[in-house]
Amino acid sequence: MASIVATTDEAVAGIADGSTVLVGGFGLAGVPMDLINALVRRGSFPRQSDSYVFDRLFRAGKVELELVPQGNLAERIRAAGAGIGAFYSPTGVGTPLAEGKETRVFDGRTYLLEHPIKGDVALISAYKSDGLGNLVYRKTARNFGPIMATAAATVIAQVNEIVPIGALDPEAVITPSIYVDRVVQAAAREPRAYGVR
Repeated sequence: MASIVATTDEAVAGIADGSTVLVGGFGLAGVPMDLINALVRRGSFPRQSDSYVFDRLFRAGKVELELVPQGNLAERIRAAGAGIGAFYSPTGVGTPLAEGKETRVFDGRTYLLEHPIKGDVALISAYKSDGLGNLVYRKTARNFGPIMATAAATVIAQVNEIVPIGALDPEAVITPSIYVDRVVQAAAREPRAYGVR
């Protein structure tokens, strides 16, 4: 059962520097901005608005950057959650993204070996949670959250609303509480941030 916490600062407490943090969202939809801001306050997360921090660290050789096509990114995260050791994908063959990767030919087509991406922590945004931590998403805000929840050791969800146990339609639950460690109600924001139109 997930812990319901009062603040985003409490939700991100204990995330250590150097942790691999998976962050859900695409564009504005499903981005856990309140959790990201709480992590920034801890001094341990560069974000887009202050990307000069990442640039400085990257140029100094203190962080690494790996470019990953979006489909491969999703599949690598999903593979981690499913316990798949590696898989082959044709995406990136013949480009700089293929450098240093093992290749195999299947039915005359070249594929690259891709490895799972696991997280120490996943920060995700959902529309609603019940008191157990079962999560419901809205429309496009569903994007990476469900797969990230299966691929991280600790999952922290910010939600628009926390409802009583039994209030969610079980058929609408996308991420069961077994995957969720902490839930915090986010600050009120525009419905479109949750995929609502």
